[in-house]
Parts: sequence; structure tokens; C-alpha cells
Amino acid sequence: MDVMRETWLVFRHNVRILLRQKVGILFGVMQPLLYLVLFGPLFATIGTWETLVPGLLVQVSLLSAGMAGFGIVFDLRAGVLERLRVTPAHRVALLLGRVLGSSLILLIQSVMLIALGYAFGLRAPLPGVLAGLAIMALLGVSLAALSNAIALTLDPDLFAPVVSTVVVPLILLSGAFLPMSMAPAWLDAVSRATPFRHVVEAVRDLFAGHYATVAVGVGVAVALALSAVCVAVGTRVFNRANA
Repeated sequence: MDVMRETWLVFRHNVRILLRQKVGILFGVMQPLLYLVLFGPLFATIGTWETLVPGLLVQVSLLSAGMAGFGIVFDLRAGVLERLRVTPAHRVALLLGRVLGSSLILLIQSVMLIALGYAFGLRAPLPGVLAGLAIMALLGVSLAALSNAIALTLDPDLFAPVVSTVVVPLILLSGAFLPMSMAPAWLDAVSRATPFRHVVEAVRDLFAGHYATVAVGVGVAVALALSAVCVAVGTRVFNRANA
């Protein structure tokens, strides 16, 4: 019970800080919004909005929750983590509070993107959208936990260039812009080895109103497994850094 209460307190504190940074929330979703506005009408001539928007949601997750480690970088430089070492709070709560806060911001950004998608022509059913957002929440937890772990492991000055370099190929390999089934066999195989490909395909099925499909089952399983692994890794690194 103490862990849950402490997680809630850390979550509430971090959300208050994040919500004050309204410009940061907007800029976190700006690139996918621009793709939606500038690339979407062109894509709609060969595909559907129900195909494009789920891909852009994964792009948002990688650009937003994937960069959550910046908060740790700032806290390291400000000495906040040093002060956390002397608190009686559980280390799991300190990490989960941060991670859940980042996931909430991701959901806000995802809703913004979906709302604009409906304005352009997205016609996804509400149950599919809600189920897709649930998967995005799991993905947000995974990426935020992993991002925090990377930030604690790397030199603070290396976090931004390393993570931004990794994010771009992951977005492309996920099939965010075009289904990877259209890619050469070797590239399709590489794409299937990444978890984001399966999440994109699951959300696309959900947005198309197809719920009981293999892609949805695999995507949900991958999202659950990824969140469990990333939270475990993040907790271990966080405990070690604050031992």
C-alpha cells in the first residue's frame, strides 16, 4: 500500500510539472501532426487514414515517451537524484511515478493527434480507438522506463544524440508511414524483429474495427511483455543508481 501511495504522490508531482510545460507537450507531438497535415492528404490517395494515424501514434510514443529520460538528465545535473537517495520512498515508486506521468502525457498527445485525424477523414470506431489508446499507454510505460534507464546509464551529454539516432530507424522499421509488407524481404524480416511493428499492426486492425485478429493478439502480447521487461530493467538501473 505504501508503494502505491508513494507512486501516486510522485506521479501527481511529475504530472503537475509536465502539464505546466504546455509548449513542450505541443512540440512533442508537432512532428507527427505535421506529417498528418502535410503527408496525410498525399497518403490518402494510396491508403487510408486508419492506416496512417496508428503509425503516427507510434511515432509520437517514440518521440515523447522515448525521450522521457531528459527529465532524469536534468535531475542529475540539478542534484535531485542525490537528494532522493536519502528519502525513505521505495525506489520502485520513484520510477513508476515518473513513468506513469510520461505515459499520461503521451495519451494526451495521442488524443490530440486522433482528434485532428478525425477532422481530416479518420473514421475509426470508438471501441477500436479506446483499445488502441490502451496499447499506447502500455507502450508509453515501456519506453519511458527504458528511456530513464538509458539516461542513468549513459553520460548525460550523450543521451540526446544516442536516443535521437536510434529513434529514427525504429520509426521507419515500425512501418509508421507505409506497411512494411511492401518492403523487400530482408527489410520486412528486420522490421518483424522490432516490437513496434507488431504494435502498429495491432492498432491498425483496431482502428479498422477488427478486434479478434492475430495481429491484435500479437500486438497486445508484445506490448505487455515489453512493458514488463522495460519496467524491470528501469527499476534495476534506478535502484543501482540510487543505492
